Amino acid sequence: MTLTTVLCPLDFSAASAALVTYAAALAVASGAELRLVHVQEAQPTLAAAPAVTQQLNAHRAVAEQSGARVSTTVLQGDAAAEIVAEARRYPADLIIIGAHGQTGLTRFLMGSTAEAVVRTAPCATLLVKPSPADEYRQSA
Repeated sequence: MTLTTVLCPLDFSAASAALVTYAAALAVASGAELRLVHVQEAQPTLAAAPAVTQQLNAHRAVAEQSGARVSTTVLQGDAAAEIVAEARRYPADLIIIGAHGQTGLTRFLMGSTAEAVVRTAPCATLLVKPSPADEYRQSA
């Protein structure tokens, strides 16, 4: 499978930096462009817009330092629906998305963006756990 575009949605959580590093490494290894996406569910206030741009640019800089070709966009609306729509528009060969590990009642009440993306994406989707791999090796 040849990858030309890897889409990586970011929610700017603590796990986002590791997710970008992982996605950038995969994009560089495959020669693909990395498309970083952030979805705002509500119309941003004037004060919020520069903060979002600043965070997205910081993640872009991290990805570019690894040698990745990077593009970015900020979208408005339902996160899962917008991520899937962007994967179709761009188009993406792979979506790399963080899995926050919500289960049970929390997932039932709040829904799961990652789960909705996996179910409806037009391309392969890779879920990345937020914890570093070394934590799993040490506990094994």
